[in-house]
Amino acid sequence: MMIKMKKLSVIIPVYNEEKTVEKVLDYICGKKFPLELEILVVNDGSYDSSEEIVKNFIKRYKAKSKKIKVKLFSKKNEGKGSAVRLGIKMARGNIIIIQDADLEYNPDDYNKIIKPIIDGKEKVVYGSRFLKEHKPLYRIYYLGNKFLTLLTKIIYGTNITDMETCYKAFRSDVIKSIEIKSNKFDIEPEITAKILKRGIRIKEIPISYTPRSVKEGKKIGWRDGLKAIYTLVYWRFRD
Repeated sequence: MMIKMKKLSVIIPVYNEEKTVEKVLDYICGKKFPLELEILVVNDGSYDSSEEIVKNFIKRYKAKSKKIKVKLFSKKNEGKGSAVRLGIKMARGNIIIIQDADLEYNPDDYNKIIKPIIDGKEKVVYGSRFLKEHKPLYRIYYLGNKFLTLLTKIIYGTNITDMETCYKAFRSDVIKSIEIKSNKFDIEPEITAKILKRGIRIKEIPISYTPRSVKEGKKIGWRDGLKAIYTLVYWRFRD
């Protein structure tokens, strides 16, 4: 049965992103989408001015337009996974997509990512960085992503090319029905594992990607890679 899609929820987990979070919000709010839009910013215990910037943006945007709902939720620092879980819980859209609070990923790609879900052809769509030419800033991150995706292919029997992508879009009833436990970056492999174990196909769409450096705020490290390996194996053999 095809569900009529009316609203898109964009979840933005934020941790010390004062340099980019306003640019991301401005960029998203300046785009045109075929659905109503709500933006859920989850401040994961930032100690910089991220929350103040978001609050000021909401005030300024409300005075400018009422077309897009921008909401802010604040919590203690627990990690990206915890912030995304809260965002999923609070989202009211028919489709949910995750957006990091920087501009590594381009919101121009939203429409082509959500189209297969709007058309009723897919329940889950990932934006893949590796289905088009990709020039990695750090070779170690590139190889790590490739290895984790290969491991996912082997133990889950899938053909996806970018398991660790931020741009994951879901029909909301699908992602809300999944109990997510991860607090950190291991949310990426956990979600993928549980989607695949349910027999749900993951459709991939090529996206653009502009990696940022550690100096610019990139937070994921080698320990997160090890945790991702553990998470993929753990959920393969758990109910």
